[in-house]
Amino acid sequence: MEKSFNITWIVLIVLTIVTAIFANMEMKYVALIILGLAFLKFIGVAFFFMELKKANVFWKVLLIGFLGVLLTAVWAI
Repeated sequence: MEKSFNITWIVLIVLTIVTAIFANMEMKYVALIILGLAFLKFIGVAFFFMELKKANVFWKVLLIGFLGVLLTAVWAI
């Protein structure tokens, strides 16, 4: 159990570093890439550290749906 938390934590740190690298680039779709990485980090925190993976399917779908709508709205702005 502790090993999976450590692996998730390391992945989150790596994703944060990758996000910082992309933030300094001047590409056309850099905002979309950063939002995608934020989506992955949010899912990692929710499922592993908040133990959403043990929750009811309704809550999982609701969280992912809400996050999808939120990221779409932010990207559209």
